[in-house]
Parts: sequence; C-alpha cells; structure tokens
Amino acid sequence: MDKLLERFLNYVSLDTQSKAGVRQVPSTEGQWKLLHLLKEQLEEMGLINVTLSEKGTLMATLPANVPGDIPAIGFISHVDTSPDCSGKNVNPQIG
Repeated sequence: MDKLLERFLNYVSLDTQSKAGVRQVPSTEGQWKLLHLLKEQLEEMGLINVTLSEKGTLMATLPANVPGDIPAIGFISHVDTSPDCSGKNVNPQIG
C-alpha cells in the first residue's frame, strides 16, 4: 500500500470527535493520540524544532534544501472533528 494512503487511513481510524462542554483543549484523548502520532512522524521525517504544547499546538520546521534567503510557508490545521458527528469507524471512500 502507498505510504501516504497508509498514513491517511491510520489518521482517520482515530476518533478525534470533540467533546462539547469541555473547557480543555484538546477536548478528548483521541485528539491527543493523533497529535502524538503526528509529532513522532514529523521527527522520523527529519523535521526540526518539533514541539507539542499543553494546548495541543504542534509545530515543526522543515529546513530549506536550497541556498539563499527564500520565503517561508506555513501550514495550519486542526485535529478535532465536530462534536455533532461521531468520529468512530470512519470508512473513507478512496477512488
């Protein structure tokens, strides 16, 4: 199986549904599980300055592989899913 597809299927297998009424972030253990998995994978891929805050903010740096002063780019995402829909037994349709 393709490594990217394998990772995607692993990510969606984790229940990251938010828990309504909870004041802490991330609000569920499943969200922490995904964050720790992502942190581990970023480190394995050779990214540097990989940090995970107590509020669930995961940051990492991919060093430049070309010479010179070039612009940086950032990617922002979140690991939770809506509290209105279950995050269990997700079965993505891959075509």
